[in-house]
Order: sequence, then C-alpha cells, then structure tokens
Amino acid sequence: MEKTLPIPVYLMPGLAANSDIFNLIRLDARFEVCRLSWIPPREEEPLATYAKRMCEKIKHQNPVLLGVSFGGILVQEMSKIIPCRRVIIVSSVRTRKELPIHMRITRKTKAYRFFPMHWVNNLEDFVSFAFGPAARKRMDLNKKYLSVRDPAYLTWSLAAFFQWGQKEPLPNVTHIHGIYDLVFPILYLKDYIPVPKGTHVMILLRATWFNENLPKIILGDKL
Repeated sequence: MEKTLPIPVYLMPGLAANSDIFNLIRLDARFEVCRLSWIPPREEEPLATYAKRMCEKIKHQNPVLLGVSFGGILVQEMSKIIPCRRVIIVSSVRTRKELPIHMRITRKTKAYRFFPMHWVNNLEDFVSFAFGPAARKRMDLNKKYLSVRDPAYLTWSLAAFFQWGQKEPLPNVTHIHGIYDLVFPILYLKDYIPVPKGTHVMILLRATWFNENLPKIILGDKL
C-alpha cells in the first residue's frame, strides 16, 4: 500500500513578527509544517514582486499557505503565482474594502509615508501607528515576537500594506477571524470562520482552538 505523503503547510507571520508566533501550533503527522520568515525587501519593491521572491521558499507542490495579519495578505498574493491546495488567512482581510475606516483614510492620504523610522525600537509607537491604538493592548505579550525591526523592511511593509489593491476576494481563501479583533473589526468583514473570544493575537492566545480545528479546515471538513 502506497504511503500517503503529509500535506505541506507553510506558516507566514504578521508584520514585523517572527515565526515564533507559531510555537504553540501543533499539527499531527498528516501535515508537514514549514515556517516562513520575512526576507529583506528591495527598495520600493511591489508586493507582487516580493510575493514572487517569497514563492522561491516554497519547496512543495500544491501547498497550504497560512498567513497571519499582513502575512495573510502576502500569502494571498503568493497564491496568484503558485498553485495552492488551500489559502488560509488569520486575523487578516481578504480585500481593501474590509479595512476599517481609519486605515482607509491612511491609505487615501498616504500618511504612512510620514512614520519616523527612528522610532523602530519603540514597538508600541510603530504598532499603534500601523494598526491603531487598539493594537497596543497586547504589546507586553507581543514584544518578543515582533523582532523584525529593520527600518528598510518597516518602511516597505507599511507602504505595501496600505497600497494593497485587492478589490474582490480570491475564491480559494479561507478566513479565520476573532470576534474580538479590534485591529480588523468584524463589522467590516464578510465570509469568515469566527473564533470565540479571539483577538488579533489569537494565534498565540487561542492556540488550543487552532490545534483542534485547523486540521479540519485544511482538509475541508466541516467544523
């Protein structure tokens, strides 16, 4: 009897975050977990071009791509380049229409260009500027996970995030979202799997939910 190969699952962290955010995620032997990390961007590199370079890190055919927050936006762009078994976004958005009002204003006015990158060591200021004051609430928990502080990367990531132009949701995207996410409030979202008590950092705080339900979502089973 031919042995079934495990399903490759690639995990992409959020803006400025490292892959340690997935330390509590446990998938069984049916899955092969591969962690991705942010690579240095080129100056003024379009997100689509960055996504193409990130696809070079994918060593399996037809993988599952899972991205958190801005990482969720990136994996959606990657799925336009390579065939994917499934694309899963966590604490993220499927289109620019799902951004809250203050982010749409920042996008329209391009205010993100004025963030002083010499503040990069003050993670509270950076996260608050990028995602709003609500994102500061878990900073004590987040500090060890937000380690990607290179000014060139942060300048690029803010521009790439706010310039993202996706107007309509991609058909192959499964969206998992916390009902208490204050960064991307559910008020603006459509068609997502709700996580009870889930916040924007639920990949850390609700790992038990993910460990129980993520295999079903990957395999396309009903929760």
